[in-house]
Amino acid sequence: MFDVPGNAASSLRGNVELKARLRSLPSARQIAAALATSPVESQAQRDTYFHVATGRLKLREISGQTAQLVWYSRADQAAAKRSDYRLVAVAHPDELREALVAACGVRAVVEKQREIFLYNNVRIHLDTVTGLGDFIEFEAVLGPEVNESAGRAQVEFLQSAFQLTADDLVAVSYVELMLRRPATS
Repeated sequence: MFDVPGNAASSLRGNVELKARLRSLPSARQIAAALATSPVESQAQRDTYFHVATGRLKLREISGQTAQLVWYSRADQAAAKRSDYRLVAVAHPDELREALVAACGVRAVVEKQREIFLYNNVRIHLDTVTGLGDFIEFEAVLGPEVNESAGRAQVEFLQSAFQLTADDLVAVSYVELMLRRPATS
């Protein structure tokens, strides 16, 4: 997708991702619990997205955990897609947010309740997004043991297991969905 100078590529990570609207959060929770290979975690998250020249940049604040600055780049398509990303732990999120607001401006803020299930190396996210509804995301984490082809196969298996159809799939990030909502008065 882009060139990374020097050894900075070592901090670049990759996933194969898929996002879909959920018809039934309780049904999805049952399926995820049956498939999970690791315990469940629940998080309240606030993602503040900033204007940037390439990709997407957000400050993720997680209740009771260390905040993260997340940069990522991926195609806007409904099918499974590769996502390249960088994560930076943030000790002082309030100060960083103020600096990024001043430098870049805020695109939108996305708040969600996220339930995380692990299926081997795949993170299954059941998200209730404020103002948008319920969604499911699969993130097949790529690495030495799992290449992109294997990650795509895992996501395809999960898409079938959760009975997600082409009509359920979402091509864009939550921030784009948020920005497309009609303005309220």
